[in-house]
Amino acid sequence: MKGIILAGGLGTRLYPITKIISKQLLPVYNKPMIYYPLSTLMLAGIRDILIISTASDLPKYKELLGDGKQYGIQLHYALQNKPEGIAQAFIIAEDFIGISDVCLILGDNIFYGKILPSILKKSLKEVSNGNFSKIFGYHVKQPERYGVIQIDRDKNLISIEEKPKYPKGKHAVVGLYFYKNDVIGIAKNIKISSRGELEITSVNSEFLKLGRLKVELLDSIFWLDTGTHDALVEASSFIKTIENREGRKISCLEEIAYKYKYITSDQLNDIIKNNCENSEYLKKLINNS
Repeated sequence: MKGIILAGGLGTRLYPITKIISKQLLPVYNKPMIYYPLSTLMLAGIRDILIISTASDLPKYKELLGDGKQYGIQLHYALQNKPEGIAQAFIIAEDFIGISDVCLILGDNIFYGKILPSILKKSLKEVSNGNFSKIFGYHVKQPERYGVIQIDRDKNLISIEEKPKYPKGKHAVVGLYFYKNDVIGIAKNIKISSRGELEITSVNSEFLKLGRLKVELLDSIFWLDTGTHDALVEASSFIKTIENREGRKISCLEEIAYKYKYITSDQLNDIIKNNCENSEYLKKLINNS
């Protein structure tokens, strides 16, 4: 399975900061925002990843992350000339996806939880071996701000609505999606919404009509959407609290790469020589292993 990080858009809710820099390059506590979705894909076992962004921001992502070799992954980059909805990502990424299934994550979504890796690996395996796609639901206070799912008593998916005035449920669809390869064809055939976008809700609705969409509720996972000033501050405070309390790093790409055997101890030692911030932390990884 291949992975996509959608890091385009205008970030209008974070103006005026985003007039000069991509939202996904803003810091969330001690690392750029894009590290968090990238780490999520790596935790799922996905190592071939495409980053989609704007013409002005793509060079900055390339300078920050390079080709991904230092993390034992392959990073590719694609241009989004004009933001026209989340589903546009599959059209832009058609050549990259090829015949593979694909996982899409939004660049401003952060996930944290002890069982997150097992949920991700299980979902990847289910979608790869099955004939269905998978989305995730999260209980929210104001569901009308999101794509909202309706489920029955057995947690089977009944309906999905985009920012409904009168929501039929309390669970929002988070920015993480596992799709079968035919998501490309579906994205190409959906109609542009009244907002002028190719809505991801329209893609999910098509899979639901086909009886090929499953949902899992993230009851034991923290989901942070960092799209507003308040949310950005809250996310930074959350990450700082967890790291200081538990004495470990969240979304440390070098740590994930080493623990998942994407890189060797020799490669990690080379990273440590040039990493002043996390050098002592990374040294302990090698010593403890």
